Amino acid sequence: MTSPQYRQVPAQVDLPALEHAVLDFWRDSKVFAKSLEQSEGRPEWVFYEGPPTANGMPGAHHIEARVFKDVFPRFRTMQGYHVGRKAGWDCHGLPVELAVEKELGFNGKKDIEAYGIAEFNAKCRESVTRHTDAFAELTTRMGYWVDLDDAYRTMDPEYVDSVWWSLKEIFGKDLLVQDHRVAPWCPRCGTGLSDHELAQEYETVVDPSVFVRFPLTSGPLAGEAALLVWTTTPWTLVSNTAVAAHPDVDYVVATDGSEKLVVARPLVEKALGEGWELTGEAFTGREMERWTYERPFHLVEFPSEAHFVVNAEYVTTEDGTGLVHQSPAFGADDLLVCKAYGLPVVNPVRPDGTFEEGLPLVGGVFFKKADEALTEDLDARGKLFRHVPYEHSYPHCWRCHTALLYYAQPSWYIRTTAVKDRLLQENEKTNWFPESVKNGRFGDWLNNNVDWALSRNRYWGTPLPIWRCEDDHLTCVGSRAELSELTGRDQSDLDPHRPFIDEITFTCSHENCRLEAYRVPEVIDAWYDSGSMPFAQWGYPYKNKEVFESRYPAQFISEAIDQTRGWFYTLMAVGTLVFDKSSYENVVCLGHILAEDGRKMSKHLGNILQPIPLMDQHGADAVRWFMAAGGSPWAARRVGHGTIQEVVRKTLLTYWNTVAFQALYART
Repeated sequence: MTSPQYRQVPAQVDLPALEHAVLDFWRDSKVFAKSLEQSEGRPEWVFYEGPPTANGMPGAHHIEARVFKDVFPRFRTMQGYHVGRKAGWDCHGLPVELAVEKELGFNGKKDIEAYGIAEFNAKCRESVTRHTDAFAELTTRMGYWVDLDDAYRTMDPEYVDSVWWSLKEIFGKDLLVQDHRVAPWCPRCGTGLSDHELAQEYETVVDPSVFVRFPLTSGPLAGEAALLVWTTTPWTLVSNTAVAAHPDVDYVVATDGSEKLVVARPLVEKALGEGWELTGEAFTGREMERWTYERPFHLVEFPSEAHFVVNAEYVTTEDGTGLVHQSPAFGADDLLVCKAYGLPVVNPVRPDGTFEEGLPLVGGVFFKKADEALTEDLDARGKLFRHVPYEHSYPHCWRCHTALLYYAQPSWYIRTTAVKDRLLQENEKTNWFPESVKNGRFGDWLNNNVDWALSRNRYWGTPLPIWRCEDDHLTCVGSRAELSELTGRDQSDLDPHRPFIDEITFTCSHENCRLEAYRVPEVIDAWYDSGSMPFAQWGYPYKNKEVFESRYPAQFISEAIDQTRGWFYTLMAVGTLVFDKSSYENVVCLGHILAEDGRKMSKHLGNILQPIPLMDQHGADAVRWFMAAGGSPWAARRVGHGTIQEVVRKTLLTYWNTVAFQALYART
């Protein structure tokens, strides 16, 4: 038999058309469902799907995450495991609210309440389902096998029931408490943030750094010298309450011949510069305690004695002058120190970030805008020693990018500091990829853990399930079924969102108390919703108890590296708080997606790549291969048409030609 004539396979192959044929075959033959049926009864290998928020269109970064969330479950299935893959949607939270506000032309909470909470939340509900078809199209087009037909949604009543149950468990352990603390506050959104949200958005800004004279009015230097105080937040000087000195630091008196200033001995040269000499007078911070001084501004009234030197161990001599201005309404350390001295908390800044109307100089002015006028006034009155620009990272709201302020406010906290040791122990058991994250980015976060600011003064979220009577008795409700028992009315069909849940009252359940109990007004951090998905996706503990117990914890999760302080943290925190065990055993942290020139993808730069057109042009296999093989999973990826075309040319066409060549000769 003679050998057949060799024929060159065309270099140009319509890869997208071939992929569509494969996808049609998978769909018509129900291949994914059959793969799950065939593996039923085998050992479980558990994967958790991190829920995207579907009130926006999917981007190229969603392809990257889905590639790795597809590769590992497929591989484990081929190894003989059963790998369930339940999809999910993150439905609550401020990103949803802000998007709806923008659509409606609103500018804050007043507009929402005038419009109506029920109507506004209905718009939010519609918003989060608007783009599920786009995500489903992306999921199908790229060949990601995940069960979209039975997806969990964090806004569903059964999901909320599970979240309430977990909060009741935490409440019962005395780990869910209300406290008055200084916490990050967004004046635009009108709500507090948790510290893991705070870590999401820092921006480089230039603020005025001011050195201010505080003339002493008592003590051995009264009428002769002034305390020199440094701050990068001149706007907080309006409510200055005290000046903190370290009790064991030596403070000296320096003079230039015309005035005397008190600074910490190690900072004389750094704070004052040249031309200053020491007088020989020195005092420890402990000796200076309760020396009084003239405050920098007299714009607000103080209800009790204030404006004297206090002692605080947290004061350092690394920067500034070693004397720290105290404004307890705007600093956590300040609040603790001033409380210890019985000093008042004076707050002239309203929740919208503006100073109270009627105040001289700053009335009605946004807090960050007030710095300029206040600095000019200090200079005009001879109080300003020096003013220099200070470039630094400043926290902004990760949702609306407004500058945050630290604000004294009552809020509900989960005492995660009480389980810090358990979190560290669970982290040690966890396999991190890359390994450096365990004791680096994530380990540092756990070591510096602060209590979780859980409550939000907003509308579209899981309501905090705590009812309170006038005698301050608290009842934490674990489900709508329990609410039915407490109210004596069937609440099984209740929409557990605001404002409907706000209308539900019952007689206080505490012994001998017959007062009416009302729900507290807050909703909870939407990150708690997503961190509850291991059990709430099944409606546990009210149903699917065995399913959950067989699928906890997960053997594998994967998202972008920034989720170390997002979903990765909340999964571990909620799991450890409720079950004394982390929700996952292995985690792959993925690198960020960049434009081809190395810049961040953004609408402003016009370098966004839409996922469906990208796959239609080059083929989903080319994009998948690039994401999977373009370096280690945790390396940043520069994505562009050129880089994807290289994958087609060097890899896929080579593979296609090899297969086509073999198929051709196999037929002849």
